[in-house]
Parts: sequence; C-alpha cells; structure tokens
Amino acid sequence: MPENMSESQKRSLIRDKIHFAVLAIEATAEHERTTPKAIYNRLKEVGLLDSLIFGCYDTLHCESIEGVVWNVTEALKNWEKQESEVIK
Repeated sequence: MPENMSESQKRSLIRDKIHFAVLAIEATAEHERTTPKAIYNRLKEVGLLDSLIFGCYDTLHCESIEGVVWNVTEALKNWEKQESEVIK
C-alpha cells in the first residue's frame, strides 16, 4: 500500500480487496460447481489467496468476472498440478 495513503483510504482499499476476493471465490465456486469454502481452501492451500487474489488485485479487479474466474481456475489447476508433482 502506498505510504502516502490516509488511514481511511487504506481501510477502504482493504475493504475493496476483501469484497473482490469474496466475489472471485463465489464466482469461481459457481463455475466449478462446488462451494465457496472448497475454493477458498484450495486457494489458501497453494498460496493463491495472497499471491493472486490479493496480490494481483490491481490487475484482476479491472477484468470481467469471466476473466477473473478463468484466471483463478487456471492458476489453481497449474499450482495444484505443480504441488502434486513436488510431493511425488
């Protein structure tokens, strides 16, 4: 977060990011025909909640919901595949 932001602006940005995360998780869950909790757990497990949803907020929140869902599902698929290959 930029250091020159007021506390009010910082709180507002955090609130916006959380709302975006909820929207992205719910839309992805609907697309994948599963629950938001299942998507949240998968994102959290591979570290994508922080690195993708919150970390790429500036880019992702400008996309269509379909674009966000595509990015989330592709990232999940790729990161979970990578993780499973490391475990082997």
